Amino acid sequence: MLHHLRSAAAGLLLAAALTVPAQAQTAAKTDSLNLRKIYDEALLRGQSYDNLRYLCQHIGARLSGSPQAEQAVQWGKQTMEKLGFDRVYLQEVMVPHWVRGAKEKASFKAGKGKNQDVAVCALGGSVGTGGKLKAKVVEVRSWDELAKLPADQVKGRFVFFNRAFDDKLIEPGAAYGGAVDQRGRGPVEAAKRGAVGALVRSMTSAKDDFPHTGTTRYDDQVTKVPAAALSTLAADRLSAALKQDKDLEFELEMACQTLPDVKSYNVVGEIKGSKFPDEIITVGGHLDSWDLAQGAHDDGTGCVQSMEALRLLLASGLRPERTVRAVLFMNEENGNRGGTKYAELAKAAGEKHLAAIESDGGGFTPRGFGVEGSPAVVAKLQQWRPLLAPYHAGDIAPGHGGTDIGPLKGQAQALIGYDCDSQRYFDIHHTAADTFDKVHRRELELGGAGMASLIYLLSKYGL
Repeated sequence: MLHHLRSAAAGLLLAAALTVPAQAQTAAKTDSLNLRKIYDEALLRGQSYDNLRYLCQHIGARLSGSPQAEQAVQWGKQTMEKLGFDRVYLQEVMVPHWVRGAKEKASFKAGKGKNQDVAVCALGGSVGTGGKLKAKVVEVRSWDELAKLPADQVKGRFVFFNRAFDDKLIEPGAAYGGAVDQRGRGPVEAAKRGAVGALVRSMTSAKDDFPHTGTTRYDDQVTKVPAAALSTLAADRLSAALKQDKDLEFELEMACQTLPDVKSYNVVGEIKGSKFPDEIITVGGHLDSWDLAQGAHDDGTGCVQSMEALRLLLASGLRPERTVRAVLFMNEENGNRGGTKYAELAKAAGEKHLAAIESDGGGFTPRGFGVEGSPAVVAKLQQWRPLLAPYHAGDIAPGHGGTDIGPLKGQAQALIGYDCDSQRYFDIHHTAADTFDKVHRRELELGGAGMASLIYLLSKYGL
């Protein structure tokens, strides 16, 4: 009798062993077919490109606190309502209101040469010059170099931060990370040494005359001095001129100012989960942009892709098992107030966030996803590589989630950054060149489909 029981048990185990792979194969086949549905919908009937065209060409630049930012909020709400999400609502948030004012002017004259006009723009948050500000210039490429300069070589001058991108690096984002501290800290460090202003080389490898704006930060304990970005060509010309004439004078005129904070909103669209409605997956981009252009790649693409990800699931008949939210965050560029508010409200409500996904690296050709999470979470996501690989979205590795979703750290199991080909991104980032015509329709739609596919898998299997 015992022999028969053992034989029966062995048979059951064998059957189970054979059944599991068969079930896994069936699930994988189903998932593969469902992802194909998502991509068919995106490539044949995608709406991201048309939505982006409207955002860029009818609303345009939308810096926090501006009338265009308010228009974008209403546009985002109306667009998601038309898409038929279960719930669309606004989250109130107070945001900074910095204005650039009249177009900046700058020039210098070296020795007996002619006066040279310079392509320049104020850094976000900078104070104005109060008319024309004229002073000598000292050039530095590192913090140590600035610290070692004698006081009389800094006091009363502009400090010119001219550390370029490290072009040996394969990832432009790494080169950006190695240079951007000049923009953030430069004015404070210059002012500590008695400088009257800071000039910063634009954050790009491109050699052109488009100056790149971006946030700079002040310290209330340190005098606030004007801060401007020079185009890379202007920075090269100034550096060459200083080698000929270290006493040349630079003239800068900027009318920027900071006004009182303004009420604005995050825009949220939600699809309720069919099985686990209390578990939330957030996907988003930031609705605000710098004021020099249309904010196409930074970050109009992320906004339209996030809304499109939810639309693709519904249009493909793949209602998510967990609740999915598309969030258009306000004020990523100069404060991250929207991302902070979203996380605060989620925590106060005791929400359970499974994952958050952000697209804020442009709308270029998809590569995959960078993941902030435990090794087990990263490994779980990497199991889906074979499903995503046919769509060139299977490169999943530890990486940066994103600024807007950063405050969710500790609340969400995974913070996930959409990763795309970044080689061209910093050519236009924060410049007047960030316009709709720089976005390729298929690249944009493929990105939204990749995000929708990952949401589908997260919603079905969890972490």
